[in-house]
Formats: sequence, C-alpha cells, structure tokens
Amino acid sequence: MTKEKKKALRKHERSTEEIVSGVKAGIRSDLAQAITLVESNAARHFSKSQDILGQLMPDTGKSVRIGISGVPGAGKSTFIEAFGLYLCSLGKKVAVLAVDPSSSRTGGSILGDKTRMEQLARHPQAFIRPSPSSGTLGGVHRKTRESILLCEAAGFDVILVETVGVGQSEAIVRDMVDFFLLLVLTGAGDELQGMKKGIMELVDAILVNKADGENAAKAKKSAEEYRQILHFLQPATEGWETKAFTCSALYEIGIDQTWKTINEFLETTIASGEFDNRRNEQKKTWLYTSVKSQLEMMFFQNDEVKKQLPIMEEEIREDRISVSVAVNRLMEIYKKGQ
Repeated sequence: MTKEKKKALRKHERSTEEIVSGVKAGIRSDLAQAITLVESNAARHFSKSQDILGQLMPDTGKSVRIGISGVPGAGKSTFIEAFGLYLCSLGKKVAVLAVDPSSSRTGGSILGDKTRMEQLARHPQAFIRPSPSSGTLGGVHRKTRESILLCEAAGFDVILVETVGVGQSEAIVRDMVDFFLLLVLTGAGDELQGMKKGIMELVDAILVNKADGENAAKAKKSAEEYRQILHFLQPATEGWETKAFTCSALYEIGIDQTWKTINEFLETTIASGEFDNRRNEQKKTWLYTSVKSQLEMMFFQNDEVKKQLPIMEEEIREDRISVSVAVNRLMEIYKKGQ
C-alpha cells in the first residue's frame, strides 16, 4: 500500500466518539471499522480500539455465543447460512465471525465467506466478518473475543464463531462461547478413527449433517453411534448431556431443532449457575491470553530486539550459539530497554 493510500485511509478513520455512537446505533460501517481497529497490529490503533471497547463494555454480554466447527466437507457454510437465516426469520440479529485459514506467505484470507453465504450476507439483520487467522494457533483470530463484544454492543442477539476446523482451534473457541456445536458427516465409526476424544469432550452437541435422501438413514445411524460413545465420555458442560442428532442444512431439516437444543442448554445452565461460571472463567482465560499477547507484541516491537533478531538467527543457523542462549540474550536486551 502506497503512502498516499495510507494517508487517505487515515483521513477516513472516524473519531472514537463517532465510532462508539455508530456501533451503538448498529451502523455496519462503524462496526466494521471498530473490528478493523481491534484486529490491527499497528501501535497507533491499539489505544483507540481499547478506548472504543472500554466505552462499549456496558452494552456487551447480552448475546448467545455459539461456536461452530466441523470436519472438512461437513457443510459448515451451508449450515451457518441456513441457521442464520432461520434465526433472522425469528427476529434475531445474527453476526457471523468466520475465521479463514491464512496464506502462509501473504497472511491474506484464502476463503471468501461472503461469497459462501450470499443470502445471509445480504440479509439486513445479519453481519458477516471474515478474518484471516494470521498464523494464530488453530486459526482463531487473536482478537475474536473483542470482535464478539463489538457485535454485542451493536445489538446482535446471536454471535456465531466459525472455526477452520484444524485441531486445536476447538479448544480456543470453547473458551469464548456459551455453546459449542460440532458438525460431522455420516459414518461415525470411520470418522472417529481420526477424531480425538478430547474434541468430543469439548462440544455440547454433535450434528450429523446432510441427512437427506438416501443418506438420511445412514445419518440417523451415525447420530446413534455418537450418542452411544458420548455416554461414556465426560460432558463438556456440567449438568448437560451432550446431544447428537441429524440435520440437512441444504433442505433446512433439523435447523429448528438445533435452536431448540441451544435454548434448552441455556435454560439448564442459567438455572444451575453454570452459564455465569463459564463466562467468568472465560474472562479469566482472556486476561492471561491478553497479557501473553501484549508481552509478545512489546517484545518484538522493541527496536534493539529487532536489530539483534536477524543476528541471532544467523548464529543459530551456523550452530555458533544455542536457541536457549539466544533467548536469554534477547531477553537481557529487552529488559535493558525498559
């Protein structure tokens, strides 16, 4: 991006007060800009984004946060669109935070979520935000939590967080949502060969998708197999029995049952106090994650560290020093600059 373009973008950046007011009013462009500021790695954006979040905090926490993951080909995009449109038909405002895999070379977003969910993207009660994972563990953007809060402040009732479905992302999403849904295909026996037991212990429901036509009977059998397996596993949420059922996102079969199950979950966990306990634990996790992220950012933005890193890399490559020695030296350099 040229300097002229950067200057032009800065001129179009709205003030903190304007963005806060716009987000509260549900203005999409202001919500989008607030999320862009939160996601930015630029130091000048950090204080502004935190100021925006601070002012909007009283308007957060009132949505239902739902995580959705699934194996490749399970039909996540089709399901999210069908589910989102169903919720909109009930009068809900739905935000989708779809986290894409990123190009390892450019850091850019590979998938185009808005092209995958065209109908939902056009709906006046829906908001879709694709975010490149930028190398974050599991493909979940490091600022997804902040984006959730911004969407809540903008008046969205249901926040859907889609993961890329690459292993450890499920554990990260578990720490930022109320209800976690895993989308799978038929053939539970074969599928479980490659599915970690730990992942199944993180989800609150398993949905066997594409249960239509000749595949309907197989899907029902798969759901039953999952129910039998789940019976022997530790449930993800205390006081809640993990469900397994079928749906066909393409033909909109079982979409209403999904929402009914989520409402049952909310009633159960709110009554038992587990809902508030989980959210409080998530805030604690967020605190420690944010501290680590901030320390990492401060370390790598240190001018002396930046100068020494290439030198250390070269010395490690030539086996002149060990990684441990390099780390200790860099830490000493960083501490001297503080």
